[in-house]
Amino acid sequence: MLSTSPTSDIHLRPVELLQDLIRFDTTNPPGNEAACIAYLDGILTEAGIETTIRALDPNRPNLIARLKGRGDAPPFLMQAHVDVVTTANQDWQHDPFGGELIDGYVWGRGTLDMKNTVAMYTAALLRIKADGIEPAGDIILAIVSDEENGGNYGAKFLVEEHPELFEGVRYSIGESGGFTIFMGGRKFYPIQVAEKQICTMQAIMRGPGGHGSAPIRDGAMAKLGRVLTKLDTQQLPVHITPVMTKMIQEMAPHLPAEIGDALPLLLNTETTDSVLDNLGPLARQFAPLFHNTVSPTIVKGGFAHNVIPSEIVLTLDGRLLPGFTPANMFAELGALLGDDAELKLVRYDPYPGDFTMGLYDLLSDVLREADPDGIPIPNMLTGVTDGRHFAHLGIENYGFTPMLLPDGFTFSTVHAADERVPAEAMEFGTQAVYNLLKRYGA
Repeated sequence: MLSTSPTSDIHLRPVELLQDLIRFDTTNPPGNEAACIAYLDGILTEAGIETTIRALDPNRPNLIARLKGRGDAPPFLMQAHVDVVTTANQDWQHDPFGGELIDGYVWGRGTLDMKNTVAMYTAALLRIKADGIEPAGDIILAIVSDEENGGNYGAKFLVEEHPELFEGVRYSIGESGGFTIFMGGRKFYPIQVAEKQICTMQAIMRGPGGHGSAPIRDGAMAKLGRVLTKLDTQQLPVHITPVMTKMIQEMAPHLPAEIGDALPLLLNTETTDSVLDNLGPLARQFAPLFHNTVSPTIVKGGFAHNVIPSEIVLTLDGRLLPGFTPANMFAELGALLGDDAELKLVRYDPYPGDFTMGLYDLLSDVLREADPDGIPIPNMLTGVTDGRHFAHLGIENYGFTPMLLPDGFTFSTVHAADERVPAEAMEFGTQAVYNLLKRYGA
């Protein structure tokens, strides 16, 4: 049940706004984001902010709100999605769509990915309007559907069919970055300035089929076993990208010697993997930032218990570093797997544009002002966001979902059971975004 408080001052209550958003079940598929979008549209239009709805499917609309500025700076985009992933077969302590506030945390699906950001961005924009601030440039808030399933009904649709809505935009913010991480006793705020690229593939293993009573050696199943073993025990080659060079250079001087002296060795391809091996739990976080990666996710093969399959298809979730292409992936993966598998490209989502830092200094200043003890650093996301779609319009995207988080807090509940966010982080983030909107173009 939605809150019964008036929405005219909801900008002062971002936690309550988030609770309301959680109570809309926008699990994708099927999405059904229409009711959630209508709720936000009502809040924004009530405040006198111009809105536009565009949809490929009426049940999956997208909301574009625009607050007019002085025209002294290009329009500025904030983009976030309201669809969430499934909670099926997950054991939750509290109702994933209850939006309950318990012991200082808001619980529910989307509290971290990414209805929290929808609430922050919406509340910050409403505060700018309520305070009578005329921003330097138009502020555009795009609240979209379908990010969790590729964006075909959301950002991709808007970019391809309605690019005029974003004409002149140079910068945007979205997920994921600007929140606290702790390392070596220091507090960092990684700002996402780059992200990896989707490169989904199939590895096809073939061999002679036959009756299960007459075993076949070195068939498709054996090749599958070798492929999975290689993917489990070996990595693709090391690559040092400009964003990782910048990140390590800015982190290392602030860390204790035992960590700070080791991190620069990550930037030497001859020592990268050995340093990663000694990073302990941090290795899982850092390793994908220095390699193109492949994760086996789906196996299809065989149709009867007594028939040896002649073909097995293994789906591979490949992720490319910025600047790399499927040709690079096929060359590296082919060298690893040899003749055991035929590789087929299923989907490639390129991220156009070069590594730039045009908005980085402003985002860093906003975070330093919000938390003087924090250290902003540039970061690369191992996953992908809707930013890749907006990049096709020449828009530089930054992951900026500012949150002051307690030491020990992890994002392990994203897409998992018991997803939750500290209520105080919502207040921190909303104020930081508000300050960003005030300072943009000033």
